[in-house]
Amino acid sequence: MYWSRYGNGKKIVENLAERLERKGGQTQVFRTDEVDPSALPEADRYVFSAPTEAFNIQRDMRKFMKNLQGMEGKKYGIINTHAMKRNWLPKMEKLLSKKNMVKVAGVDFQMGKEAQSGNGLMEGWENRLEEFADKL
Repeated sequence: MYWSRYGNGKKIVENLAERLERKGGQTQVFRTDEVDPSALPEADRYVFSAPTEAFNIQRDMRKFMKNLQGMEGKKYGIINTHAMKRNWLPKMEKLLSKKNMVKVAGVDFQMGKEAQSGNGLMEGWENRLEEFADKL
């Protein structure tokens, strides 16, 4: 599940899906408005990707995570994109821990000057995403 304003988050999750499929996994990618948080498809791992906006996790993803149901014991990974020195992975983890989910991986991507054009991913992001995929 992802939410993306400028396309960086979408690019990351689509790239992650391709990596996981090359390793033999099956994936489904949904934007937060395309799936009901109270009835997610069954999966071995869930990945939540959201940007930081206004010094918090993006509003739609925050609402989505708060409305998750039936996720006790489910494993997840989290991705945060941001233009600050500080990431918001702990906030995402806190929201999901309230659902009694189990974190297996987390990664943040600081955006560069061209974030609004969709070119904001900093050099080396692919390697960091590969490490995240390996942990999943």
